[in-house]
Amino acid sequence: MQLTEKHNEYWRRNLVITGILLFVWFVVTFVEAWFARELNAITFFGFPLGFYMSAQGSLAIYVAIIGIYALLMRRLDLEYKVDEGDHE
Repeated sequence: MQLTEKHNEYWRRNLVITGILLFVWFVVTFVEAWFARELNAITFFGFPLGFYMSAQGSLAIYVAIIGIYALLMRRLDLEYKVDEGDHE
């Protein structure tokens, strides 16, 4: 099946969104763990920042990433008219 230019643009934008959010996930998951000792010098709500990010902060960011992805993809789907919503 030959994809149109509009399909290619949709998938390119989809990949950009996914790539950016995966980069944020990587930073929150691996970079934070790598610098945990240095981050522990900073306190956040009375806890060392490295501990807080590992225990709760990264989980909140993961949920935010999911929400941001859903929102952006919903907008993209509506813009390119590929949404799966009810049509009457």
